[in-house]
Amino acid sequence: MAQLTINGKKVNLDVDPNTPLLWAIREQAGLTGTKYGCGVAQCGACTVIIDGSALRSCALPVSAVEGKKVETIEGLASGDKLTKLQQAWIDKQVPQCGYCQSGMLMAATALLRQKPNPSDADIDAAMSNICRCGTFQEVRAAIRSVAKA
Repeated sequence: MAQLTINGKKVNLDVDPNTPLLWAIREQAGLTGTKYGCGVAQCGACTVIIDGSALRSCALPVSAVEGKKVETIEGLASGDKLTKLQQAWIDKQVPQCGYCQSGMLMAATALLRQKPNPSDADIDAAMSNICRCGTFQEVRAAIRSVAKA
């Protein structure tokens, strides 16, 4: 049994400690916004925020996050109220197919929490997620639109 804090709620999950966090989140906690992409922590579709850092959940065992705060895409909005970044994602027309977007939003959220006014180099370093549709310019525009001067 693993005890995790996901989106501010303590949950007990009956999983092997070596189970990748992604599968515990999706299959046990029922939060399917975090996506499976590559399974080797390269593409970023599975990105979640753990204790403030954007991390790839597909290659991270549940045992590594016990006692830490896990935040998924479902934890960003407050009811029907989107975060400024989520709204910017819509305003700047970032999503195309949408598959990578939850991981992109989580990486961008962590970046803005750590660096409220990131440089283009900061954005490039933090946004290592892969978008097959090529919306990287729109991602940067959305991040810049909510960055604090």
